[in-house]
Amino acid sequence: MEIFNVILIVFLIVAAIAVERTKDLLGAVIIFTAYSLVMALLWLLLRAPDVAMTEAAIGAGITTILFVVVISRTRRME
Repeated sequence: MEIFNVILIVFLIVAAIAVERTKDLLGAVIIFTAYSLVMALLWLLLRAPDVAMTEAAIGAGITTILFVVVISRTRRME
């Protein structure tokens, strides 16, 4: 089980770097959503279900919807 936690933490580090390096805003939002879902899973494995539900609802749910709405209302510059 400990190796699974290490894999999740490595994924979180890689996802955080990928969000920072990605030039496409929608791609960054998708990576951020995956980051939030994995973080919620990690909180659940650490036996903090209240924090896991909050992370999943706010981090992966509401924040993703807000980012996508904001991106859809902006224009791309070529």
